[in-house]
Amino acid sequence: MISSLLGKKIGMTQVYDAQNVLVPVTVVEAGPCAVVQVKTTESDGYNAVQIGFASKKDKNTSKAEQAHAKKGGLQAAPRVLSEVRLDAAPTLKVGDVVTVSTFSEGQFVDVIGITKGKGFQGVVKRFRVAGGPAAHGSMFHRRIGSIGMRQTPGRTWKNQSMPGHMGSERRTVQNLRVVKVIADKNLILVKGAIPGANGDDVIVRVAIKGQPKAVKA
Repeated sequence: MISSLLGKKIGMTQVYDAQNVLVPVTVVEAGPCAVVQVKTTESDGYNAVQIGFASKKDKNTSKAEQAHAKKGGLQAAPRVLSEVRLDAAPTLKVGDVVTVSTFSEGQFVDVIGITKGKGFQGVVKRFRVAGGPAAHGSMFHRRIGSIGMRQTPGRTWKNQSMPGHMGSERRTVQNLRVVKVIADKNLILVKGAIPGANGDDVIVRVAIKGQPKAVKA
């Protein structure tokens, strides 16, 4: 069984857990994800499974995408495709469907998404630069100010905080606890917030760092 699922962020709400504590959760529609392609060490040099999520209209699908979906036994091309690397040879076959039952309540997961785009922003909002005095006479309010020296070094240092595009970046939130799994609706409720706006695509995977250690007998 693979350890990742494609999904869509639905939104945030709050639920009571088993200890009757109100927990803020994000609702994610995870799967069902169809197996579109299986890769092995013998044929491709590594073990992996390509999974697809949702579907898109034929008019928005290229001939190559349609042929790839048909080869995987799908009626329509998936809207989102992702490849999951595996350590051993995959047991899944093309056409199999992976559901939200991959995860269980109390398990820790990592959620990968694209943050909200905020367009072109100045340094005050983008990097929390203090700016200048707010009074009328200063003529220096929200600008960046000096970014270098004169003769030495005579240039702007790399990684200087400057105005530019903000947001729309891939981010991973680690070790979110699965509060509830609603299998019949393909929903998973994770504690806390995840990147992106409602309706954005996300990847939910078993947490790499946060799993509880096995107790030795």
